[in-house]
Amino acid sequence: MTKLTLDRTNKKIMGVCAGLSNWSGIDTTVIRIAFVIATLVGFGSALLIYIALGLILD
Repeated sequence: MTKLTLDRTNKKIMGVCAGLSNWSGIDTTVIRIAFVIATLVGFGSALLIYIALGLILD
């Protein structure tokens, strides 16, 4: 595994999902869908986690 960083070349918004995809080896689309579902089911808590990761990761 590599270091968890934002992916600035394959990003859509901040590069969080693409960075998680590079780090974990899971397809980027699967991670993006998981974030959308988690945001809808978790009443927006995944959105806060996404923003926090976007601000923390470099």
